[in-house]
Amino acid sequence: MSGRDVLLDTNAVLYLLGGRIQFETLPAGVFHISCITEMELLSYPKLKKTEEQAILRFLKEVDIIDLNSEVRSLAVTLRRRYSLRLPDAIIAATSIVRTAPLVTFDKRLMKIEGLQVVRLPLSTRRLI
Repeated sequence: MSGRDVLLDTNAVLYLLGGRIQFETLPAGVFHISCITEMELLSYPKLKKTEEQAILRFLKEVDIIDLNSEVRSLAVTLRRRYSLRLPDAIIAATSIVRTAPLVTFDKRLMKIEGLQVVRLPLSTRRLI
């Protein structure tokens, strides 16, 4: 693999798959997601078959990062300090531990000290 690591938050993946952000606007690098994002993407109760297929194709193209003790420990700290939902704390901790910028549209995550956030413009166009 070449290039720097880039972590995509769940909302960034949804916007990417839905056409609200373009692949070309993402920072250059090797794309990763947290295992939490994988679970969030596949667990929507009203997920249509076509949407599931698009998500599964996407998941084959990215590296999925599992939890380790360092991420778990930092996630607990972040959840307590910033009153985050546990999935958000885990994704932010994964980004910090991996020293990978996080592409997210979650304003609460943008306030976390030590988290490098990539902000992208959103299109009003939606595909899925």
